Amino acid sequence: MICFRTKIAPALLILWSVLLLSTAEASRIKELAQLEGVRSNQLVGYGLVVGLNGTGDSSGTQFTTQSLVNMMERLGVIVDPAKVKVANVAAVVVTASLPPFARAGSMIDVSVSSVGDAGNLAGGTLLMTPLKAADGKIYAVAQGALVVGSLAFGGKAAKVQKNHPTAGRIPGGALVEREVPFVFGQIPELNYRLKDSDFTTVSRMSAAVNSHFGASLARSLDAGQMQVQVPDSYRERMVDFVAELERLEVIPDTLARIVVNEKTGTIVMGEKVRISTVAVSHGNLNLVISELTNVSQPGPLSRGETVTTPETLIGVAEEKGNLVVMEQGVSIGDVASALNAIGATPRDLIAIFQAIKAAGALYADLVIL
Repeated sequence: MICFRTKIAPALLILWSVLLLSTAEASRIKELAQLEGVRSNQLVGYGLVVGLNGTGDSSGTQFTTQSLVNMMERLGVIVDPAKVKVANVAAVVVTASLPPFARAGSMIDVSVSSVGDAGNLAGGTLLMTPLKAADGKIYAVAQGALVVGSLAFGGKAAKVQKNHPTAGRIPGGALVEREVPFVFGQIPELNYRLKDSDFTTVSRMSAAVNSHFGASLARSLDAGQMQVQVPDSYRERMVDFVAELERLEVIPDTLARIVVNEKTGTIVMGEKVRISTVAVSHGNLNLVISELTNVSQPGPLSRGETVTTPETLIGVAEEKGNLVVMEQGVSIGDVASALNAIGATPRDLIAIFQAIKAAGALYADLVIL
């Protein structure tokens, strides 16, 4: 029986404290907000990967056989579906992201993922696959050799696998055939949507734009949107105006927030996290359960049967908890040091923060993933 316990190193907590307590730096508007209408579009398609070394779909994968027969018929080859072997063929789903301002003839990367029971896509070539958007129209066509970056070999008794061999990419594997209609130079006003909505941040953005251009061009519509009027002097130079606007720096305001992931034991705390006066005592309860199997053997020449009986051993040990008092208004560095003093593990910290929040002493949002 093996028992795992993970402790947070004091040096790591101190490093987190130093990083989080550093003064907030200014960010450019292009990092804080996105221009409305300038966005990517998702594409998806269904295709076939050929040239696999016997690692393709099995004969029981009917949609692969049907797809291969249909493709051969479109190429003028008549085949009997009952005699088609698909060991070197795999049915795949192809996905891509069409970036904004992509023009016909541009090349974009695609991702290829198996949808059947293929064991390995390494060495395969994707045949011409139309990629459609949500409107059902074809915007790109993908084809090319896959880059898998993994391997999988094995026999009847053993198998060796590295990374994930049933998914790969084709850099520059799709040719854009249709453009998304968007007239950028004829927009009288620009709408910027904040990536993280905040009243203070959007107000600072509007003030920075108005101060830089010397006119009341920008106004905050709500916590997540800023509207900017395009001045007459920039009507014919929209690209220059947007480039100059998005280079402006603003100090964003952030919420006091603690994000915890109980599954992985990850904890991220913002620099503005504060607590009121609270005493924390946390004792560790170790529960050990072991199962034993006993064999009951009957005596010689008896008519009894040999049976197995389970035996469960349970041991409970509770460590003595330390009481730590954290004063009102302490920073994240003080919180980290205090909790480290009682030897709290990452999962202990999650329970402690939940208890402090329930006590009304945590001035921050507690987000549990």
